[in-house]
Amino acid sequence: MNLLNMDAENRVVLNVGGIRHETYKATLKKIPATRLSRLTEALANYDPVLNEYFFDRHPGVFAQVLNYYRTGKLHYPTDVCGPLFEEELEFWGLDANQVEPCCWMTYTQHRDTQETLAVLDRLDLDTEKPTDEEVARKFGFEEDYLKGTVSWWQHLKPQMWSLFDEPYSSNAAKIIGVISVFFICVSIISFCLKTHPDMRVPVIRNYSVTTANQTQSWALDKVQTNAHIAFFYIECVCNAWFTLEILVRFISSPNKCEFVKSSVNIIDYIATMSFYIDLILQKYASHVENADILEFFSIIRIMRLFKLTRHSSGLKILIQTFRASAKELTLLVFFLVLGIVIFASLVYYAERIQTNPHNDFNSIPLGLWWALVTMTTVGYGDMAPKTYVGMFVGALCALAGVLTIALPVPVIVSNFAMYYSHTQARAKLPKKRRRVINVEPTRPPLRNYITSINFQNSKPTNEVSIKQTTTAVHFCYTRN
Repeated sequence: MNLLNMDAENRVVLNVGGIRHETYKATLKKIPATRLSRLTEALANYDPVLNEYFFDRHPGVFAQVLNYYRTGKLHYPTDVCGPLFEEELEFWGLDANQVEPCCWMTYTQHRDTQETLAVLDRLDLDTEKPTDEEVARKFGFEEDYLKGTVSWWQHLKPQMWSLFDEPYSSNAAKIIGVISVFFICVSIISFCLKTHPDMRVPVIRNYSVTTANQTQSWALDKVQTNAHIAFFYIECVCNAWFTLEILVRFISSPNKCEFVKSSVNIIDYIATMSFYIDLILQKYASHVENADILEFFSIIRIMRLFKLTRHSSGLKILIQTFRASAKELTLLVFFLVLGIVIFASLVYYAERIQTNPHNDFNSIPLGLWWALVTMTTVGYGDMAPKTYVGMFVGALCALAGVLTIALPVPVIVSNFAMYYSHTQARAKLPKKRRRVINVEPTRPPLRNYITSINFQNSKPTNEVSIKQTTTAVHFCYTRN
């Protein structure tokens, strides 16, 4: 009887989320400085009638927590979301880094998901129209909005910004977006077509020559060709739109510093400035020798294609995929450079082993070009090994190139699929959610606690057992 009483005194009952767990007090002392190691009957969640501690927490996670006290090994339940598991461990005072290696990869997946969602938040892929309060907070006049003293400019500024920078915010913004894409495409097509020979006008120089009869005659000579004048007017119209767009977006931007530092905006105003610089150079520096070389800098206008990322979430995801795969791409370039140097050196000496009058590899730098073309599986055919040893080196170079390029590709594809799937999931996610208010449970103060338990009809037996036949429990609470 005494042994049973001692065993009952050493046990503790924990009611977690409606599920009762029973263990020894010594088990909970195995991990000190935790919530369960400091259980006392003076706690508010202790029920003296049922002789148990009640915790309104997740019962599934607690099963693993209690198993951690018993075995010293913390496992991650696969039917629980990662943030919920971390929140429960924090409540019980346990360290999340104690998760076993067999569950670590599964457990840390939610951290990668949270990083992905944070990246998507920065990409601003949501097409939902923000509330007036969110707009006021974004543009920095939240206090005026709460006071009801919003000026006409504070009303107009967000509308201008959404009209020119958020193509999906309204029908008018969609029209502006279509116009912007139209001018981008026209500018790029014009930039390409004006280099075609049929689209250029020859510049004819008229000069006099002396004939064999010592008479003066006139001759015509084509000095150069210029683009047709129509392309100039097209460029003027397009750049007038781009200039207007930049000015409106800059004036109405909520944060001028972030606007200036944005990579797409840098490309935009550099490309626009290149047009005006080109006009100045044509007027004042056209007589300078090799002035055509200055036109090379107008190639920056091609970079306007990146402005399409504001109108396409797919392009944003693709660019973000390359950013996330920077380590893999760096590793790819490193192994490519390593292979190019090795095989260029090998093929150079391999072609010199045998008699080879038609040797294309007169130096290792020439072999670098051949190795690059071979490893990237392009194969122009302008250079090729002629000896058997050189052919063997070429075969190894081609195989190494295929393997080197193929290895990082699955990682890049996986990153793109991850971002794209999360984007699709966010698009289907309901925008409006019911708010949950955190309300702490309150109990009236307990001043007088009277309990009377009547045990009747106790049957004495030789076995150590007590049969409870009638129990009456009365609680009396006195209010303040």
